[in-house]
Amino acid sequence: MDPGNPPRLTEQQRAELKKLGAAPDGSIDDSDIPELGEEFWRDAVRNPYYRPVKQQVTIRLDTDLIAWFKRHTPDGRGYQTGINRALRAYVEQQEKGKKAG
Repeated sequence: MDPGNPPRLTEQQRAELKKLGAAPDGSIDDSDIPELGEEFWRDAVRNPYYRPVKQQVTIRLDTDLIAWFKRHTPDGRGYQTGINRALRAYVEQQEKGKKAG
């Protein structure tokens, strides 16, 4: 067996997974799983290995904005990542404002 890969599923295991996948959520017995309250989630952080899916777009930005981001990155590289981070910070701030208001 390859240590990097699990063994293949048997036909019986595949049939059991298919049956479980077709079962309605209400039929699942979760009585042995405690509910997680607000305290659990208070200090939660995003998975550090999470990478959002990127979509290539064409966007027209003011020349001075692009120049600023290029000046604030090593050798002008990674300026698009800087723009993405700035947009994400703006969106997150807007979302926080909606929740507070």
